[in-house]
Amino acid sequence: MSKKIRWGILSTARIGRRVIPAIHASRNGEVAAVGSRSLERAEAWAAQQQIPRAYGSYEELLADGEIDAIYNPLPNSMHAEWSIKCAQAGIPTLSEKPFASDAPEAQSIVDAFAERNLPLAEAFMYRFHPQHAKAQEILAEGGIGELQIINSSFTFTVSDEADIRLSKELAGGALMDVGCYCVNLMRFMTGEEPDLATAAARFGAQTGVDEALAGALAFPSGAVGHFDCGLRASGQHTYTLKGAAGMITVPQSFVIDSAVDGIVRHWQGDSYSEHIIPAVDQYQLMVEDFADALLDGRPPRFAPSDAVNNMVVVDKLQASARQ
Repeated sequence: MSKKIRWGILSTARIGRRVIPAIHASRNGEVAAVGSRSLERAEAWAAQQQIPRAYGSYEELLADGEIDAIYNPLPNSMHAEWSIKCAQAGIPTLSEKPFASDAPEAQSIVDAFAERNLPLAEAFMYRFHPQHAKAQEILAEGGIGELQIINSSFTFTVSDEADIRLSKELAGGALMDVGCYCVNLMRFMTGEEPDLATAAARFGAQTGVDEALAGALAFPSGAVGHFDCGLRASGQHTYTLKGAAGMITVPQSFVIDSAVDGIVRHWQGDSYSEHIIPAVDQYQLMVEDFADALLDGRPPRFAPSDAVNNMVVVDKLQASARQ
């Protein structure tokens, strides 16, 4: 393995416009190749994104022989199939969220990589932004007292009716696309798995997917959480942590431009403080962590079991909403 991890990009998915530049800018990685179901599309993407090699199939990419890690941004319904094929090819993989179509699929991915002792991680990039570490620090220091309530929101408007996020066959929907962030955030901040998960949703008459969903979680510590997510609502991504003695708000929680400072707002009694977190590229921090894991022989920062646990909660919410 070279001193820089050589990445292969599994498809020309649009999220690559964020992740590929992050790899280019990283201190420990480089993009070596991209694969697509169309050679023409792969070559056009490679030229646009400054990628040396392009392949007209995913199989050819996995057989390249000079790829140290795969980034898998395929549609949700294809994550399990192709992540497992990456494992079978012996290539560590960073897979986009949500990790799979459901928890059993997620576990099958984890098992495939564990059998071969290969690194695997879910690409929840927001967790690498230091603004969340600051919120956790305030929480741990008792800055709001005992955590009572978490509320979060992640909504935006899909402009293209052919968007894969509106496809039931491709495991789309608001919960799978953006609500999974809210679920992950609540588990991240409590450090617990919820013992109750319930939801209500508005399903699209044409799409059949949850286009708007509101969920509630209850945790063993007594903290409760509620969130909303949507594909047809005005854009917002934020969360608030409320305790008996104060409150923390992170106004731009999940998708924050690399040129924009993070903000953590803290109220405690009559006092208010605002913590400015210098701008970072959270995608770059994520890919650097995965590359460091390979170079240093350590696990990625977040264990793949976390991805399975997140899907367990998503499954419960999906089932509740459809009831």
